[in-house]
Amino acid sequence: MNQRQHPGRSAYTPILLAVMLIAGIYIGAKLNYTPSIIADADPDNKINQIIGYIEKEYVDVVDKNDLINATIHTMLQELDPHSYYISAEELRQYTEPLEGNFDGIGVEFMIQQDTVVVVNPIAGGPSEELGVKAGDRIVLVNGESIAGIGITNSDVMDKLRGESGTSVEVGMLRPGKEDLIDFKITRGKIPIHSVDVAIMVSDKVGFIKVARFAKTTHEEFVEAALMLREQGMEKLIVDLRGNGGGFLDAAIRMCDEFLEDGRMIVYTEGKASPKRTFNATERGLLEEVETVVLINQGSASASEIVAGALQDNDRGTIIGRRSFGKGLVQEHVDLPDSSAMRLTIARYYTPTGRSIQKPYGDGIDYHNDYFDRLENGELESADSVQFPDSLKYTTAAGKTVYGGGGIMPDVFVPIDTVGASFYLSELNYAGIINEFAFSYVDQHRDQLNRYNNGIDFKQRFVVSNLLFEELIAFAEGKGIERDPYGIKTSELVIKLRLKALIARNIWNNEGYFHIILDDDIVFDRAMKHFE
Repeated sequence: MNQRQHPGRSAYTPILLAVMLIAGIYIGAKLNYTPSIIADADPDNKINQIIGYIEKEYVDVVDKNDLINATIHTMLQELDPHSYYISAEELRQYTEPLEGNFDGIGVEFMIQQDTVVVVNPIAGGPSEELGVKAGDRIVLVNGESIAGIGITNSDVMDKLRGESGTSVEVGMLRPGKEDLIDFKITRGKIPIHSVDVAIMVSDKVGFIKVARFAKTTHEEFVEAALMLREQGMEKLIVDLRGNGGGFLDAAIRMCDEFLEDGRMIVYTEGKASPKRTFNATERGLLEEVETVVLINQGSASASEIVAGALQDNDRGTIIGRRSFGKGLVQEHVDLPDSSAMRLTIARYYTPTGRSIQKPYGDGIDYHNDYFDRLENGELESADSVQFPDSLKYTTAAGKTVYGGGGIMPDVFVPIDTVGASFYLSELNYAGIINEFAFSYVDQHRDQLNRYNNGIDFKQRFVVSNLLFEELIAFAEGKGIERDPYGIKTSELVIKLRLKALIARNIWNNEGYFHIILDDDIVFDRAMKHFE
């Protein structure tokens, strides 16, 4: 049966009702609204006028300082990706790695089974001097229990960090000892090292891994280079992969160790910043040492200055993949409330005149372009990166180098996908291998300490199939399901990383890098270059 329309109602009725409702809301709002005018029309004072008006008239209570901070942050981010505002609370976290130290008791720790366990006391720190050892459990801080309460990493740092000269009472349990050991630790300056490791990787080749460019980087680098030269170093690999940069001065001083007097290192120039050129000065420590620099998409800023200076001066061979492309110079400005602003004032240029800065702006995923590089094939093939003639430059020795953002290496090495699997990624993201390695060391510390050093451990220790299976079962207990294909595909990679992480927990980075470099195709290419 046909349904008849209700008398007096048409297909347009819902639309008419909606229009009437909107009109009613609008008219009601107008009837209750008296327009206000901000009298001062000075455009230079507009932001203050608006914030003041919001604070006074807004329907809910607002924090004026939060509004100001948000406004400054947004305004600076509109300029470029590297101009930004830092609140007073954030400033300490930003500056500590670059200052090269922090105040604390000097321990590396890990939370294991809801207990804070000392991984290693930092060399020369207050804890090491008092006899704190790797494997000690921190269970009391100033008489308060911190075990079994769900403590987090930030909670631990809040309790143990503090100004130099202040003290903290810590109760520790040591494996094999029944009684609690009490320490009263006077906090001090704890170094944050820029050089992760400096080792000989063959009779004549040295390897130095630089993590950042801080105030202490040049001093650490020179100390490391001198140590390696005493061990017979004639050739050097400088690893800047993943090094996001830091202080310009640290990069310039490092370059000075490689370049002859008068050679240009870098120059900067901006609208209000006249061209400023930085040249090498006195004779450098490494001028006669054949050098390779390793870079990748995580190498930025100061790392790119070093790579660009050595490349343009035909002084070193750059190996790896194209660097990040951060070539903007920031000036740090301290603000009255202890916050700060970093404003871009110039650009970096390599000695041949190349701008290091990559493009930015609308439609560009500036900070996360890794997947763009992966999709366009750049991480797998150098041919995927096309440079127009306008971005090609020539060094004094006739070598072609490229501008347009980042440093293109002299020798391209594609990303290593051998042994890669989703299962391996799950283990890495969850920190499973690292956690299992620490647990293994914690239970077998006495046995592992019988090895003479990290090299002896590398040569004689084998990750057995039984130990490998224990790791897989441990991962299962942490929610990572067994994946037979992934386990088979990544077995050798997992075993190597487990062995390297076990070594790190005993012999620090020296033990770790002696092992992990065996599975590093970029490092392997550098060694072949020397051959």
